[in-house]
Formats: sequence, C-alpha cells, structure tokens
Amino acid sequence: MNFFEHQAKARRTSTRLVLLFALAVLAIVAVMDLVMLAVFGGGGNAGGVLVFTTLVTLAVIGGASMYRIASLRGGGEAVALQFGGTPVSGDTTDRYLQRLRNVVEEIAIASGVPMPGLYVLEHESAINAFAAGYSPSDAVIAVTRGALEKLNRDELQGVIAHEFSHILNGDMRLNIRLIGVLFGIMVMGIIGRRLMLHGGMSRNSRDGVVVFLMVALVAIVVGYVGLLFGRMIKAGISRTRESLADASAVQFTRQTAGLAGALKKIAGVYEGSRLGGAAETEEISHMLFGEGMGFSGLFATHPPILKRIQALEPGFNAAQLERLQAQWRAAPPNGLQEDARMGLAGAHDALPAAATRLNVTPAMVSAQVAQPESDDYRRADAIVHSIPDALRELARDREQVMPLLLAMLLGSDQAVLGKQRIEIASRMGNEMAEAAFALRGTLGQALHPMQRLPLASLSFQVLRLRPRPQLDVFMDTVAATVNADGQVSLFEYCLGQLLRVQVRESLDPGRYAHFGRRKPGNVKQEFATLLAVVAKAGNPDDQAEAQRAYLAGMQRVLPRDHVPYAPPAEGVLALDAVWEPLDALDPLAKQVMVEAITAAASHDGRISVAEAELLRTICAVLHCPLPPMLERA
Repeated sequence: MNFFEHQAKARRTSTRLVLLFALAVLAIVAVMDLVMLAVFGGGGNAGGVLVFTTLVTLAVIGGASMYRIASLRGGGEAVALQFGGTPVSGDTTDRYLQRLRNVVEEIAIASGVPMPGLYVLEHESAINAFAAGYSPSDAVIAVTRGALEKLNRDELQGVIAHEFSHILNGDMRLNIRLIGVLFGIMVMGIIGRRLMLHGGMSRNSRDGVVVFLMVALVAIVVGYVGLLFGRMIKAGISRTRESLADASAVQFTRQTAGLAGALKKIAGVYEGSRLGGAAETEEISHMLFGEGMGFSGLFATHPPILKRIQALEPGFNAAQLERLQAQWRAAPPNGLQEDARMGLAGAHDALPAAATRLNVTPAMVSAQVAQPESDDYRRADAIVHSIPDALRELARDREQVMPLLLAMLLGSDQAVLGKQRIEIASRMGNEMAEAAFALRGTLGQALHPMQRLPLASLSFQVLRLRPRPQLDVFMDTVAATVNADGQVSLFEYCLGQLLRVQVRESLDPGRYAHFGRRKPGNVKQEFATLLAVVAKAGNPDDQAEAQRAYLAGMQRVLPRDHVPYAPPAEGVLALDAVWEPLDALDPLAKQVMVEAITAAASHDGRISVAEAELLRTICAVLHCPLPPMLERA
C-alpha cells in the first residue's frame, strides 16, 4: 500500500470513526434513558423523562467532544504539552537528547518532511513514544526518558521510524480526532465521579444527598458503558495501524534488529511500556509505540508484544524472551554504553555530483512518495553529515533561522539583489538584511543542490517557535523577496511557497487538516499552468523541447483532453493560483499528479540533480513528501 492509498484509507477510516461514534452515542443514550426511566419515570412522565434525558445526554457528549477537539486545535505541540512533554532545545548538551535530535533529523530528511518538534516525557521510565499533530507541518514526536536511556541508537531509530510512519500516513490527524471522540463518549463517567465526590461532601438534607448520589451513580454506570465502547473503538482502529507502522519502520531503517531490539526491551525490562497517569494515558494509548495501559485481548491497542517481535524475527520464542527478562532485570540496559560497544557510528555515503543526471520514471517516483527505504536513509545520512556544522547550528538558532532562510531566497542578478536588500531592510531592518546577505555567499559556496531543501526543513521547527506577529512580518518579507521584480527562479519561488505553507499550517493546524476530494478533470487549467511552468524551467531556451515535456506530463494526467501548451506570461508567479486547487485533489488523483510532474521534468527519461530537488520542493508544497533518493535500481 503506497502513500496515496494510505491517505485514501485514512479518509475512509475517519468515516468509520464517525459511524462507530454514532453507534456508541446511541448505546449510551439508550442505557441512560432506561436507567432514568426506571428511577424517575413512573406514570405519565415517561415521555418527558425520555426526551429530557436524551437531549441532555446528546448535548453533554457532543459538547464534550467539540470542547476536547478545540482544546487540541494547536496541533502536535498542544498534545505534547498537555500530556507532560518537555521541549528539546536546539542547543541541548544532554547526550541522550543530542542523539535523539540527530536520529530525528536524519529520518526527517530521508522521509522528505520538515523536522518535527521534539519533546521528552521526563518522568516516564518506561520505553514509549508517540507522534502527534494534524499534518507534518505541526508534527511533534515525544519520547520517554526511559526510551532515551535504555535504547541504543539502532533501537531508537526503529522507534522513531515507526512514529514517522504515522506522520506520513495521516494517522496523526485521526488520532487527535479520536481523542475528542473518546472524551465525549467517556465524559458521563467523569461527571458522575465529580458528582459523587461533591455529593459525599454535601451538608444538605438526607433525601437531597440520596437523589444527588443516585444521579451520580447513574452517570458513573453510563460512563463505564462509554469507556467500554471507547476502548473497543481504539483497539479496533489502532492494532492494524501499529502492525503497518512496524513494517514501515523496518523498510525505512534497512534492518529489523533495531525495532525488534526495542520491542524486546519493552518486554524484558521491569517498566515495560506502561506509563503513569491512568487518565492521561487512557486518552493517548492509541497513539503510543507500546501498550501504555497494559491491556490485552479485546481492549489492547497494540498486537501482543511477542507477536510483534516474531513478525520481525520469526525464530524468536518465549524462552529467549524469559532469558532477556532475567538479564535486564539483573542489569538494566544502557543505550549509550551499547552504542560504544557496538560502534554504531560509521562511514557515510557520498552525494552524487551536482551535474549528475538520474534515471527515473513517473511510476517509480510516485511509488516513493512517503515510502522511504534503506537507500533513502543512507542518502539522508550523507546529506546530514555533509551539511557544514555551522549551517546546521544556524538552522537550530532562533535568532539566525530567519536570515538563513532569507539568504536561501536571494537571487544572482545584481539588480534583483539590490531590490531584495531594500525589501528586507524596509520590513525587518538593516541588521536582518545584512545578516541575510552575509550568509548568501556561504550558502552558494557550501551547499550542494541536494542540501538546500533539507537545510530549510531542519529550520522549520525552530522558525515555528517565533511569535505570530514576527512570523507575519517574516512571511511578508519572504513574499517581497521572492517577487522583488518578478524575475524569480522556480526553486526560489517554490521554497517561498513551502515556507508560507509551513508557517500558515503551524499557526492554525486544525484549520488546514483535510483530505482532498477533487478529481483531475476539475482542475485542468491548473494542471496546464503547473506543467507549462515546469516544462519551461527545464528547457528555457528550447520551445519545441519544452512543449514535448509539457505534453508528456499532460498525457499522464489528462490523456483525453487537449489543453494547448501556453507558457504563462507572468512565468512562475502564475503558480499562485494553482496550489490550493491542486492540494485539494483526492489522494489517488495526487498520485497521478506526481507522475505527471515527473514526466514533464524527465520526458527524456533522465533528470538532473537540480531538477530532482525542484520536483521534491513542488511535491512538498502539495503535501506529497519525496525521499532524497529518486534513482532507484
């Protein structure tokens, strides 16, 4: 199942969740009606009691669900903070956190998504983790302190790769909605417990206390019905997705030993994966890497741990697990010490020469979207370690990230540069303009074409931490810099758009989380504009070759329609009108779109490194993340 099929399945699962929620609500209403009718509904009051009870129950459940979802509208950061996460700073000196950041950076580049925010559950000694957010733009990964200390680097990679599969496949969005739905279903029990506590302390008349406690008891009983349904819904939706995430992590990190080792330690160490704080863990148990509540059977949100291990290592058995349990309970594992013994840091592959031309096909590229494999991980490893340390430090620095990104948007023409300097200085001051222009030469000399987008992606997480007014001014400056005189390269334009998408979605993630439904036939002109711009960019001096590239793309997406090749007079700026309609395409239609763009960029079957990075940037703007290695054997 590829990325686009995962997205389509996630949309269907969202519909299924709504239906399950409706059935659970009906069951809760029915139980509430029967109990209240039995207690208070004698004689001719039965109809009134039923109507009143039904309306109140629906209002409470619906209102509670909407309130909970609204409380998480801030996306991944809101979830991580509400459940006790501590942010990981870019300049941390904690060796465990430095290792975590390095692992996540490499996997982010390998998967083609922005660097997620990092959080640590400091007071949790168990081995666990979760990913949260509405989309990759606001995603965070939270890891327990126990996972950091007990897992070696390969095992940590396996866990992080598992969480990245949830980011890539649209699982996070569903998980946040599931939190809201489950809160609504279980809210009656919460109300009952509060009423019971209040009623027990009341000094009112005995009859009043009895009635009060009776109502509380009814709410608790109904709440447990909701809890039962909630756990069944979570288990039914979560178990299959966790198995798929394990498979994706193995595909991604090039070996099974890391993920299998993490699962063995969960099964073998005393703390396992069970988290403290029953109420909080109940809400996020379906999001966790390991079983957070300790459930098994019908209510388990994950497959049995031994079966997960055996899916990765078929020969592993219960006797081996018992020996590991005895070993680790006598001497708990230490991840950093294991790293030193195993010599996990090794040599890194070299990047292809900037002038290299790659052999690609449209179908091959579309199959790679959000489906990184072992060679992507090696390429990401090479990219990360080939970016100068000074630039990586700038990408992590709150004060330097803005001039760094502005420097990446500066052109080469002197007249354009003069206008860009004026635009930056007039909006953000001379100091910002000087800092950006000082970095321009460094970037031009130091960056390989394959390093530009990854460096920008590493900086997005830090950029999102700036206050909204500063981000508004920065985005205005980005737009002015890109459009200084209309003579903008396609890469500079697309990077500016990617910045806009990242900042916009991080400021209001709940608003922009959606699965599109449009079909290619509804966006013919938008396809024509995008493909014409891509064809012209790849063949600026050959009209006939550009037209052939355009037709190769159109043949992929609209083979029965004749839309003549007409490069827009405004050039790359014509793309302003295409992003929103194309981003609203149905997931499977987006697959065809990626194939069409690839066909236009590589109509002769080959594509330059610079064109490959341009293709990757366009796909990132349209939420179709491409791994760094397109030239598969």
